[in-house]
Amino acid sequence: MSATAHTLAGPCQHAEDIKKSRFLAQAAPVDTPEQALAFVRQVSDTAATHNCWAYRIGQDYRFNDDGEPGGTAGRPILQAIEGQGIDRAVVVVTRWFGGVKLGAGGLVRAYGGTAAECLRLAERLPIIAMARLGLHCEFAELALLRARLKELGVHVEQEDFDATGVTLQLCLPESLVADAQARITDISRGRIEARRLD
Repeated sequence: MSATAHTLAGPCQHAEDIKKSRFLAQAAPVDTPEQALAFVRQVSDTAATHNCWAYRIGQDYRFNDDGEPGGTAGRPILQAIEGQGIDRAVVVVTRWFGGVKLGAGGLVRAYGGTAAECLRLAERLPIIAMARLGLHCEFAELALLRARLKELGVHVEQEDFDATGVTLQLCLPESLVADAQARITDISRGRIEARRLD
């Protein structure tokens, strides 16, 4: 996947009628295969002829033709996801058969095209690589550290208090790690070192 991969901002859908069959593509952002399969179960219509799907999450991907001839539905949906530079997403294309056979090429175009158009219309978000840092500070430094890190967009994931101070676990965009470490060093006059946890 390219460094500028995107995911979806939220669920979206797109419907098309192709030679009397109705095709409905429904897509959503997902972080795990379990979330992807839960979405497939949630939006699949048991009254429909086929519920074909694909997902990609980093290097992990799967697709399913749900009874359509092999390679005519799930793989074209996956190719639509990849072709649009989308990651961490699942797409389900549901078909209600209208009585006209489309042939293998027609099925590939119908499933892939409906999925691609759904993704093309969807609002996207860039995928930002995140990092985790850990540090220990004295109680007196906590308020200033919190405030200065918040200005940078650093999220405090966990705080553990002990007799000598506080251990913090921070989550931040990878691109801000050096700035955050420098800021922590400045605030503590070199006494606190933020170390990577990932």
